Amino acid sequence: MPDAGEDGPIHSLLNVRQRLRYGEFVWNEAHVPPGRIWVRIDLGRQLMSVFRGGDEVGTAVILYGADEKPTPRGRFPVLARLKDHRSSLYDAVMPYTLRLTGDGVAIHGSNVRRGAATHGCVGVPTAFAAHLFAVVRVGDPVVIG
Repeated sequence: MPDAGEDGPIHSLLNVRQRLRYGEFVWNEAHVPPGRIWVRIDLGRQLMSVFRGGDEVGTAVILYGADEKPTPRGRFPVLARLKDHRSSLYDAVMPYTLRLTGDGVAIHGSNVRRGAATHGCVGVPTAFAAHLFAVVRVGDPVVIG
């Protein structure tokens, strides 16, 4: 059975009046009923949306993998949560890491700016990553398309 909201109606409580720019995000959980957290990442639009059940509670502009190291598409459960992670492969700080694959693809805090890319991960503004880290649990689904 799909998680709440993934195949049903989506409701946005976010008041986003203009297109978000690099490094910008909106987060608002006020008056949202309890429900399972799930994440949808739209690589084409370079946006992440975070849902509690069928209600959108957060959205941010993201970075994703460069052509030589693309971000994988598909459905991934969060495998691990690492608040103060550092990549041993790239010697890079990756705050608020949510690991998605066994080979290191993750969502993590990043300096989201024009022209930047990752090595397959999904980079989000660090303040947004802190909100996300606070609500996501191991096993929560992330859909990347």
